[in-house]
Amino acid sequence: MKRLSELSIGQEAVIHSFEKDDIFIKLMEMGCVPGESVRVIQIAPLGDPMSILVAGYHLSLRLSEASSIFLED
Repeated sequence: MKRLSELSIGQEAVIHSFEKDDIFIKLMEMGCVPGESVRVIQIAPLGDPMSILVAGYHLSLRLSEASSIFLED
């Protein structure tokens, strides 16, 4: 399975699941729920953070947070 942190600018995918850590509840509260489509909008020059479009709004995530989101193949 691919992780959100592995996507490049402009790529789109659908959230499948989360790694079992404390961050997944926070991510779900922000609209990152399984079945939701996400698209990478921007990545900071040094690679962290990244901006995504999810549930109709822009969200900035650290790479450590994005790496806990698994995407559908």
